Amino acid sequence: MLVKKYYSETEHKINVSRQQSSDFAKNIADDFNPIHDIDAKRFCVPGDLLFGIMLAKYGLSRKMSFTFSGMVTDDVSLVVPDVGADHLSITSEAGKEYLNIGCNGDVSTNQELINCFTRNYVEFSGHTFPHVLVPLMAEHSVMVNPDRPLVMYQGMSFELDRLDLVDPKLELIGSNLEVIKKRGNATLEFCLKESGEVIGRGCKVMVLSGLRPYEQDKIDQLINAYVLRKQNHVD
Repeated sequence: MLVKKYYSETEHKINVSRQQSSDFAKNIADDFNPIHDIDAKRFCVPGDLLFGIMLAKYGLSRKMSFTFSGMVTDDVSLVVPDVGADHLSITSEAGKEYLNIGCNGDVSTNQELINCFTRNYVEFSGHTFPHVLVPLMAEHSVMVNPDRPLVMYQGMSFELDRLDLVDPKLELIGSNLEVIKKRGNATLEFCLKESGEVIGRGCKVMVLSGLRPYEQDKIDQLINAYVLRKQNHVD
């Protein structure tokens, strides 16, 4: 199981440490968002890791949606139902919902397929900055706070034509940014391909907070800092 070493589970409760979160983000998703650093003041568990855990537990359905309603920190224990259903609510022990999952259609529990699907999705997802988000921000003349860049995962959904897959790849087919005052909603549309054939489609939505007027020199500094973080990282 691809995600097995990146979380712990006891009595239907899941916990993810800061170290596990950081390792997954950097080593699996190639995601160097500072909110996943072990010493981040505003730390959160990667949404892509939670996505991978839920696929491993409940299987890959032909049609799925994942909606995040809160930032999961390392001190939150997530209660996970032991039986899959069309709709799953993942909550804390106190009952606060953090993730809502919708599942429809046939289900595959083939771990090789789930591992492959998870890896390909999180690699696609982890490369949104700077490759996709910077051109979107430039187009709308806005940018995140370069001193405290905050980009959060709001949700994703996809629909597959079939489940007899071996190595489904994701390909970006469209992107847009909706700006509402100091907040931006970025939507990335993708298709899924198996051996070059389109076999599914989906989208990912992210929230950009603290937007301000675009400054190219500040963006260049932000990109350079991001690249340096990647270069200095050791698995």
